[in-house]
Amino acid sequence: MNQTIAVVVVCCTAALFAVLIPFATHRSWLLWMSRRARAAIREPWPEESLPFVTVQIPLYNERAVAGRVIDACAALSYPSSRLEIQVLDDSDDDTATIVAEHVRAWRLRGVDIHHVRRSSRSGFKAGALAHGMTLAHGEFVLIFDADFVPDPDVLRRLLAPMQDASVGMVQAAWSHLNRNQNGLTRAQAFLLDGHFLFEQGGRYAGHRFFNFNGTAGLWRRACLEAAGGWRADTLTEDLDLSYRAQMAGWSFVYLDDVHVPAEVPDRVEALHIQQRRWAQGGVQTGRLVLPRLLRGAFPRAIKVEAVVHLLGHLAHPLTWALGILLFPSAVARRVLGLEYLLPLDLFLFGAATVPFLVFYWVAGERRGVPRRGRLRSVVGTLTVGIGLSVPVSLAVLRGLLRVETPFERTPKRGTARQRSYSPNGRLVEAGLQGLMVVLLSGYLVAAIAGAFWGQIPFILLFLAGYARLGVPALLHATRPREAVEEQPSDHRGPEEPSEPNGLRPRSEIAVVG
Repeated sequence: MNQTIAVVVVCCTAALFAVLIPFATHRSWLLWMSRRARAAIREPWPEESLPFVTVQIPLYNERAVAGRVIDACAALSYPSSRLEIQVLDDSDDDTATIVAEHVRAWRLRGVDIHHVRRSSRSGFKAGALAHGMTLAHGEFVLIFDADFVPDPDVLRRLLAPMQDASVGMVQAAWSHLNRNQNGLTRAQAFLLDGHFLFEQGGRYAGHRFFNFNGTAGLWRRACLEAAGGWRADTLTEDLDLSYRAQMAGWSFVYLDDVHVPAEVPDRVEALHIQQRRWAQGGVQTGRLVLPRLLRGAFPRAIKVEAVVHLLGHLAHPLTWALGILLFPSAVARRVLGLEYLLPLDLFLFGAATVPFLVFYWVAGERRGVPRRGRLRSVVGTLTVGIGLSVPVSLAVLRGLLRVETPFERTPKRGTARQRSYSPNGRLVEAGLQGLMVVLLSGYLVAAIAGAFWGQIPFILLFLAGYARLGVPALLHATRPREAVEEQPSDHRGPEEPSEPNGLRPRSEIAVVG
């Protein structure tokens, strides 16, 4: 490496740290803000004046979990005369048959439940929700995705803050049905716990804008309509609507003590689908929302947080770039005679990573995860975040370049042996992850040969991340598509007992986190 290239490498590395460290510091700020208390009405809505509520369950080919979520929603503890359930079913497989049987069974038991079908899947989830609103009678709308299993009391608990007429949406936290299924699900549980506890909790406590998470939230119909309703302009219709509603003057409430159990993706390809959609949709929403928000008469603190929130996925391309420059920067310092700056380099790397370790460690503490083995799980969570930097970076690029991609839902497994469908692998994406494994393996050999001892722990961290996600992604992308399970796990005929099928006992589903 000549001196000119060495200077460029060192400068690029310094620039990366200059951006990544504020992102990491922001996590610490959110953690601190989440410690604040913010009051919300918790007294139950008076029984004699309970409002009419519509429950919406958007579905598309969810044969493994459709019956389970329908049964759970039909078992909500709320007067049947004040509740209607819409199963917004855009399926083109036998999910529609399963839904029809469950709907018929519950209607025979007196539940006001409707199987809503459309002639086309236009607008995807946003289109289904918007169509459902044209048929809904509720003053409030409660939404659950297919893999959620709400407790019977969740509606009453979310409804309490709505006694404040300024509140437009109340969001519950998610807990995890399959947290301990494997290392990948444990890592995602930490990621989501950190999001709900500190990102959602910190923004809410700090009176910043935060978002409806697409499910497990209750909307006031007047708020939905005032904000312009559901739109399919982005892949994250929930994020888009959330900002439009808050910019229109509505306040949101986040209840961290109300948990709704759900699945997290149990395989790498499913996680990639979810994270790509969230990242590309987040950038799309930022493009649509930020210009109007930044021009508007909103407090500066709200504007700053909105920029960090909506553009937060830009940290992933920076992480990818850091992985590429990790070893060359050490070589460049040696070429330039700057090896004495190694302590500074270690400090900068620590400043960019330690806040995330603390973030997820505290999330585990707050969710009651045992301390034994927690550090290993937290480091594993960090490696998953690193491994995601390739697919998420490509999704960010598509969002920035306004590349239109269809809404691709996350595969659900339920209690079946296989998921509701097996997604096609993305060979280019998986190939890039594989190349990072090869590159970092080369870095590791060169670091050992050249006695770059200070770089080895960081190279191992990045190598573990790309290998953990990249190898399974590459194997999936190069093998034939899997067959789906022949028999859905939650099928039940209308003549069978009325106890909701597929629900785990409360002691099992109320996993803290």
